[in-house]
Amino acid sequence: MSEPESSFRTSVFLRHAQGYVSYLFNLQEGKADENLIIEDIRRGVAFRGTNLWILICAIFICSIGLNVNSTAVVIGAMLISPLMGPIIGVGLGVGILDLGLIRRALKNLGVAAGISVLSSTIYFLITPLSDAQTEILARTSPTLWDVLIALFGGFAGIIASTRQDKSNAIPGVAIATALMPPLCTAGYGIATGQWSFFIGAFYLFFINCVFITLATVLIVKYLRFQRRYYVDAVTDRRVKLWVGFFVLATAIPSVFLAANVVRKSFFERKARDFIETEVNTPNTQIINQQLVYRPDTSSIILTCMGKTLDSNQIRKISSQLPKYGLKKTQLIVRQNYNEVNASMLDKFNTNLRTGILEDLYKKNEELVQNKDARINMLEQEIARYRTINTQSGDIGQEIKVQYPNIDEFSLTMSPIFNLKTAKADTAYLAYAKFSRRPSWRETKRMEDWLKVRVKSKGLRLVVQ
Repeated sequence: MSEPESSFRTSVFLRHAQGYVSYLFNLQEGKADENLIIEDIRRGVAFRGTNLWILICAIFICSIGLNVNSTAVVIGAMLISPLMGPIIGVGLGVGILDLGLIRRALKNLGVAAGISVLSSTIYFLITPLSDAQTEILARTSPTLWDVLIALFGGFAGIIASTRQDKSNAIPGVAIATALMPPLCTAGYGIATGQWSFFIGAFYLFFINCVFITLATVLIVKYLRFQRRYYVDAVTDRRVKLWVGFFVLATAIPSVFLAANVVRKSFFERKARDFIETEVNTPNTQIINQQLVYRPDTSSIILTCMGKTLDSNQIRKISSQLPKYGLKKTQLIVRQNYNEVNASMLDKFNTNLRTGILEDLYKKNEELVQNKDARINMLEQEIARYRTINTQSGDIGQEIKVQYPNIDEFSLTMSPIFNLKTAKADTAYLAYAKFSRRPSWRETKRMEDWLKVRVKSKGLRLVVQ
């Protein structure tokens, strides 16, 4: 085949491929009339009458969902929220240079956001439930991924709005971009005085607004909507500069937050690999691990039971940290026992019940005057331990109702060794494992509830 013929065939193939790609991604096909699209978006901008009532209902539904940590309720609120209307209106106004539409959309968006924050603040001031649930915490630290969700969600929303046949994309966009939950979380931050929550949540809402607007502008430009006003090149360039400024000013902080999230994720993965490979020994059990990430110095805090790791062993294990990419990380090992009482620990482990009963007898020796009283006391203690084993499952089911994320629970009487006095005592030991680690307040509340439930102020709670 000659070179000219080969070049011709290549050119024909490229034209066919370009034509096929254009056919696949053609947005002109199925597009509604431009005037009808603009009029429909204009109607969605207004916040009065029906839209305002629906907005208020969505606010309270979303606030309740966040308060009781119900994902389904929050999704329902996002589906009925009309907040997308004015945001797309701003994007359309910028795309066709309709200054009147821009002012009207911004005004209604401000009114809607203000009403949302005010209403949610009132709700969280009067509700008896004040703990920050996971649904609230998820809206307080926006990252680059939230920027991408808002951008692609905005693309889907405006594309669906320009079609003759409306699809189910707009409800999906309302769920994905989540405009209502950040505003309600901002209200929670005001009501509880946690301003970091307010700033983080409102920043997430601002990200959604800016990048849905940007997506709308780009699609309007791509579809070549006619401008309402014609301006000179200087004004047109100034508008583009302002749009670019808002986009960059909004996106840059999220990039830093996303980088921190990524670094934290890498640290936790490396730390888990380190613990699994270097720390786990047959005679030492890790009952709790806490991974604390900081840019300067991170920490791996382990709480262990079983055979004590001496200082040389801990130093040797710590020397392996750089091998796992954990150079700026310190290992902290918390142990209940030391080498001096290791033999005592083995003795108590082999005959735990005998040790507990003997200890209880010594503490109550002055009260027990005769053999029959001693036997009666020991029988009562044995019955109490059997009751504890029976109650462990019942109490676990009660906790499951209050904390649905709990996976494992146990309640036992355990010997506690005082390392300073080398004396042993007994106390309730509760262990709880969660699929998602609870907050400090939830952990404290669970511990207080267990102390009342088992009637013991000395109860110890271990959470994983």
